[in-house]
Amino acid sequence: MLRHAKSSWDDPTLADVDRPLNGRGLKACSTMAGAMVESGCEFHNIFCSPAKRARSTIENIAAQLTGSDIRWQIDRDLYTFSDQDLLHWCHQLDDDLDQVMLVGHNPAITDFCNRLNRNGDFVANVPTCGYVRLQIESVWSELEDNAASLELLLTPKMLR
Repeated sequence: MLRHAKSSWDDPTLADVDRPLNGRGLKACSTMAGAMVESGCEFHNIFCSPAKRARSTIENIAAQLTGSDIRWQIDRDLYTFSDQDLLHWCHQLDDDLDQVMLVGHNPAITDFCNRLNRNGDFVANVPTCGYVRLQIESVWSELEDNAASLELLLTPKMLR
């Protein structure tokens, strides 16, 4: 899972879904791209919230990885702040998919991570542009609480 990078609040007239990344968010995408690859992220089956800040996050990370053909799909249902919605969304995935990346929002990302994580490594907060990798021990249609182990939490702050 990838939480969108830091967004701008400069224009209070923009709808939440239309907020762009700010300078710090753009820098975080540059920082995280290579580190994600080095950590073993393969960028398969990427599904992204339609929010501008989420789309811009994956676009900017992909732009840093020249020579990589990173593709993603926009899914309206990922514009959510609910871990229950993410669980329901995962239940709809094709059980043949073995790797999936969600690009979305908090508190859904943090709550979903903690909901699935069975090894007790509570994550207080997945920060903006934070990447979490979980190893899931079931098929998507049967995904339930405590069905995964936390393999990695990578944040821009860790890379400073």
